[in-house]
Amino acid sequence: MASHTDSTDPAALPTPATQAGRDGLDALLAHPGKALIGLDFDGTLAPIVADPEQARAHPDAVPALAALAPKVAAVAVVTGRPPGVAVRHGGFAGVPGLEHLVVLGHYGAERWDAVTGSVTAPAPHPGVAAARAELPGLLDRVGAWQGTWIEEKGRAVAVHTRRASDPQAAFEALREPLTDLATRHGLVVEPGRMVLELRPPGMDKGVALLEYAREIGAGSVLYAGDDLGDLAAFTAVDKLRASGTPGVLVCSGSEEVTELRDRADLVVDGPSGVVHLLRALAERLP
Repeated sequence: MASHTDSTDPAALPTPATQAGRDGLDALLAHPGKALIGLDFDGTLAPIVADPEQARAHPDAVPALAALAPKVAAVAVVTGRPPGVAVRHGGFAGVPGLEHLVVLGHYGAERWDAVTGSVTAPAPHPGVAAARAELPGLLDRVGAWQGTWIEEKGRAVAVHTRRASDPQAAFEALREPLTDLATRHGLVVEPGRMVLELRPPGMDKGVALLEYAREIGAGSVLYAGDDLGDLAAFTAVDKLRASGTPGVLVCSGSEEVTELRDRADLVVDGPSGVVHLLRALAERLP
């Protein structure tokens, strides 16, 4: 079982429960200039809310990141959201100290760089628009329209069930028909916390994190996430560990996603616990 943090002491740096996690943290502390800090957005830097458009980073997240980012090689926010949305909801633009921050949006298909303030992106997959056009009719036929909500994500489209009268039942009723829809248009379905996202294959947080770590020559990696989509990033850290790059797996505590919690080296108490960890790291690093 991964250890939990005590966020009452702002200077206390938690100790991972696993040897691999402790080795990763030791490597990060010994050579911070080679360290990559990878962070999911929703549920990790921002509390989960019923309407994703209302999600905002924890109020102490940006100050903590601004204190930590200049001391490490890079901070990468890895999210399924468009990078511009994560930047706005996170308040990352124009913040002194965040010059080493990038947002790998749409699972790495798009990148926002704090230094330039620009987004680089390839052409979108045509299947997303085609699937989006069919979604209202599909939800109506399944009888799951009431309380569900379609989120436009540009390179992906998601159906949320958290506001339905029975969120879990709506989620389960939609899994098969949405998978069929995705398959017909060359897409895959990514399940999450009361959300099913249709997106192109080959896009996941693990691919994004692994490619960026290799691009910058990271000597250690810490990744924090909270949802099923973050399992791919955990697997990427495991791959890096196997090839000699130490890493730390952090779960932004959630009883909804026990798979992530059980694989983590360290479990923190949601976004407030993540902020505490970032602050504690910044305090420890020169």
